[in-house]
Amino acid sequence: MNPSRYRYTIFSMLFLIALINYVDRGALSFAANAISAEYHFSKVQLGAVLGYFGFGYLFGSLCGGFLADRIGTKKVWMMAGILWSLLEIATAWAGDLGLALFGGSAIMGFAALRILFGFSEGPAYALMNKAIAHWAPDKERGFALSIGLLSTQVGSLLTAPVAVGLLLLTNDWRMMFILLGVMSLLAMLLFARTFSDGPESSAATNEAERTLIRNGQKAGKHHDTALPWWRFFTSRTLVCNALGYFSFLYITFTLVTWMPKYLQDNFHYDLHSLWYVAMIPWSGACITVLLGGRIADRLLARFGNLRLARNVFAAVTLCGTACCFMAIPYMHSAAGIIALMTLGNALNALVNNVYWSVVIDVTPKSSVGTYSGMTLAIANLASIISPMLCGWLAEYYGYNAMFTVTAVIAFGSMLAMTLLQPEKPLQPQANDRIAEQAA
Repeated sequence: MNPSRYRYTIFSMLFLIALINYVDRGALSFAANAISAEYHFSKVQLGAVLGYFGFGYLFGSLCGGFLADRIGTKKVWMMAGILWSLLEIATAWAGDLGLALFGGSAIMGFAALRILFGFSEGPAYALMNKAIAHWAPDKERGFALSIGLLSTQVGSLLTAPVAVGLLLLTNDWRMMFILLGVMSLLAMLLFARTFSDGPESSAATNEAERTLIRNGQKAGKHHDTALPWWRFFTSRTLVCNALGYFSFLYITFTLVTWMPKYLQDNFHYDLHSLWYVAMIPWSGACITVLLGGRIADRLLARFGNLRLARNVFAAVTLCGTACCFMAIPYMHSAAGIIALMTLGNALNALVNNVYWSVVIDVTPKSSVGTYSGMTLAIANLASIISPMLCGWLAEYYGYNAMFTVTAVIAFGSMLAMTLLQPEKPLQPQANDRIAEQAA
């Protein structure tokens, strides 16, 4: 009997839900001018509104991975997806809520809803990594991660035409959020009918596919003893990997939250042109995020050296990323700046696969959800720092300072990735087994 191929349906569904996750979070940036005008927000205040998402996202990523290891990936996906869809709809009235309930402060209304919204979206990528750890044989892991992580780039690329299209169609930023939330709810209904935690619990897989996945995950797996959360911080590899991932998210959130307004302020693009101009910096990344997984898999297959496929590949790519953003302040044409953004973002996406692969490299499957969530939580400090710091820099030092700081952060993460030891998986200790039995 030939193996069924239902795992590819799972990978596609992970891509779709994560893509919607990114479109929903990025839509606020395209309504920023309208919201700022209505509530009289400065750049610093707008940066705060954009950054509140990160506070909830940080805790959501921690909780999501932890819960997935205990109650199942699908249950957490459904709870998170339904909640973020409802909160996306509620964002339409965030400012009015603040004016009514928080002493006339529209910012507090946005703060409350964006923190809750971030919390509900936080589990997404930890859940994706755990799902791939269960569904992908080792030889397909890089490809599967690339498909899932492609959602970041495609979601960011599509946010511009989707958000701007809805704004132009309805002429109402509130209606944009309502329609996006309704579409997310419909996608979660499809997800509920399609997704299973693993091949063993899926009626759509045959025994040949289950055997293929099960046997394909044996290479290099020495144990599957769940490890306590604190063991994460005893691993130089996991900590440095999280710091490296910080750079990816910092650059991503800088572009997602401030690029539309930067283009409007500096080059006077209106909504009719912004919808396609804002897509350009994400175009190359949609290709390189897939290419990165292939390169990492080929390097590992060709040389059998995890440090080459992880450390060297990541460090070289991050160096190129940093150089692109460092050059932006010295470029004065819109075309040149957009080209540098596109190249820098493409290089940034090229290494995205590595961060998640490293977690699976060194972590037992039973702890992948928790440790993926912890990696995401540490890195997602960028989702708080980037929007707020960029707003402050833009207000007091200009947009060029924003890009210079972005380059410095990329250089720092490049150094962190040189310190990985991906060939050394975490091993259980006697007290780990005692803690597991007690739990």
